[in-house]
Amino acid sequence: MSAPLADRIRPQTLDDVVGQTHLLAPGKALRNIIESGQIPNLIFYGPSGVGKTTLARLIAGQTNKKLYKLNGTSASTADIKTIIEQVNTISSYNGILLYLDEIQYLNKKQQQSLLEHIENGNITLIASTTENPYFYIYNAILSRSTVFEFKTVEPAEVERAVLRAFHAMEEELSVQFKLEDGVSAFIAQACGGDVRKSINTVELCALATRPDQDGAYFVTMDTARELAQKSAMKYDKQGDEHYDLLSALQKSIRGSDPDAAVHYLGRLLEAGDLLSPCRRLLVIASEDIGMAYPMAIAIVKACVDSAVQLGLPEARIPLAEAAVLLATSPKSNSSYMAINYAMSDIRSGKGGTFPRQLQNKHYDGAERKEKGQNYLYPHDFPNHYVKQQYLPDDLKDTVYYQYGENKTEQAAKIYWEKIKGK
Repeated sequence: MSAPLADRIRPQTLDDVVGQTHLLAPGKALRNIIESGQIPNLIFYGPSGVGKTTLARLIAGQTNKKLYKLNGTSASTADIKTIIEQVNTISSYNGILLYLDEIQYLNKKQQQSLLEHIENGNITLIASTTENPYFYIYNAILSRSTVFEFKTVEPAEVERAVLRAFHAMEEELSVQFKLEDGVSAFIAQACGGDVRKSINTVELCALATRPDQDGAYFVTMDTARELAQKSAMKYDKQGDEHYDLLSALQKSIRGSDPDAAVHYLGRLLEAGDLLSPCRRLLVIASEDIGMAYPMAIAIVKACVDSAVQLGLPEARIPLAEAAVLLATSPKSNSSYMAINYAMSDIRSGKGGTFPRQLQNKHYDGAERKEKGQNYLYPHDFPNHYVKQQYLPDDLKDTVYYQYGENKTEQAAKIYWEKIKGK
């Protein structure tokens, strides 16, 4: 079985790599390092299909070191040990270059086994990961490496690779393809910045196209749409993309941008994730809207219940209503901050007792000098309020809740200031 087209036409020079100009344009630091031939330990971080493996292969080809390749999803401790045993042997007298793909899947012990050798230079490590390295790679490895972040490739750059891929298929199949207007741009856009996926989509389009009655191989937009289906959704519910989308959804709503809110909601739903946005919208209703519009949580709960009952694709409709409502609502995080401050005091050991009048008992022990619970029932007093201590003694003057600068909370503030005589 032949390798995928993306592997068969990998770039042979730095100038052939599409995208990543912030790293590889002439004069950029990483390009200068590569061209110097003195390669330090490197970690490449970014989404799939944007050139991390390709660049690592190009670097390996420019060194005189013995090249070993491992993938973190399948590498064992024995595999790593075998490579370490080659240090200072005749076959690796110039040193070893280890390309380790998906390093985040190695456990701490496996990663630590490399430390001594990457520190003294016997092994040069080039590792790649789709996950945030500062969360998934151990600090001892990070401190001995330089991290470079790869970015999603822009559609215009991906289209260059798409056209090159069609040309490669023409040479392999000895035919000439004609593309319906917009096909190459559509594939570049639909694959979401994943160059590998776009090239492999080209291969599928080429293999799926049959000559017409005139013997012409015409790649239609319908074929491209069918074979590039949902390929733009680079989404892993356990990975960074998942949490980045949820973060972007909440920050867009907090920033009162309904357009961005429905965009990120749509991306979550298009990936088939219904539960995560439901939970996050409920959180946002209390955390970011809160007391400025207290009914928001009830409305969002109704929208979420409707979405769960309907299921996808109809669930998008009530969830969009919830997202737009929250984005266009007045904002207040006063209750959110109040509970955070309170729990901070609790964790620090404050407030372990109760004022006597709040305790749920009416019998005073013989040792207690002050008799009686002395609880004042607010409903027995004008305006259903009477001043008494509610917080524990060591926190009795603490203020956790600050009224927000919105109409609802300011109205409540005026009311209680009048009642409490402030």
